[in-house]
Amino acid sequence: MNKIHQSVIIEGNVQLGNNNTILPNCVIYGPVEIGDDNIIGPNVVIGTPGQDTRNRYYDSSNCKIKIGNRNIIREFTAIQKPCYEDITLIGDDVFLMQSVHIPHDAHVYNKAVITPMCVLAGIAKILEGANLAIGCSVNQYTVVGQYSIAAAGAVVMKNIKPFSKYIPGKQISVNKYAVDKYGFSDFAEEIEAYVLDDFSPKSEPVKSIVTTFDNWVKKYGHDTYK
Repeated sequence: MNKIHQSVIIEGNVQLGNNNTILPNCVIYGPVEIGDDNIIGPNVVIGTPGQDTRNRYYDSSNCKIKIGNRNIIREFTAIQKPCYEDITLIGDDVFLMQSVHIPHDAHVYNKAVITPMCVLAGIAKILEGANLAIGCSVNQYTVVGQYSIAAAGAVVMKNIKPFSKYIPGKQISVNKYAVDKYGFSDFAEEIEAYVLDDFSPKSEPVKSIVTTFDNWVKKYGHDTYK
C-alpha cells in the first residue's frame, strides 16, 4: 500500500511498488517505474523532458525513468526523462537532498548521496556510494567514481576516481571516510596506491570497482582528475 497525498498529480504510465510515501504537490509524468519504500518529498517533479539545447522539443512520451527502492528524494528535486540514452536511473538507497537537479540520461547508483542544491548536467554518471557535497555541479558526460566525494561548491569538469576526494585547487586524495564506512579497510593500502599513484588494483573487490569506472570513462572519453 502506498501513501499518496491528495494533491499529488500522476499522469501516464506510472508503475508504483509498495510502501511508497509521496508528499504534497509532487508531480509525476510517466513512463516512470518506482520501486518500494521510497519517500518522495513535497514539490518534487519527476518525468519532465530533459533540458537539452540541441533538442529542446524532443518527444519524451516514451522516454523512461526508473527509480529503485528505499530512496529519499527531498523537496523541490527534479528528475528528467532521457533524451539520448535508454533511461534516466536512480538506483537503491540513494539520498537526493533538497533542490537537486537530475537531468536527462543521468544515472545515480546505489547508496549515492547528493546534497542540497547540486546540479548534474546531461548524461552524468554518479556511481555507487559517491557523495556530492553542497552546491556541487557536474559537467556533461562526467563519471563520479564509486565511494568518492566532491567538495562543496566544486565544479566537476573531469571524472573523479573511485575512493578519491576532489577539492578544487588541491591534489586528489583518498576518501578515507568512505573506505572505512563501506568496508574496504582491508584494502586501504591498495586503494591509496591506486588513487595517488595510478597503480592497478589486484584484489577482486577493488579491481571490479575500478573496472566498472574505467568502462564508463572509456565510453565517454573525458579526462580524469589526478
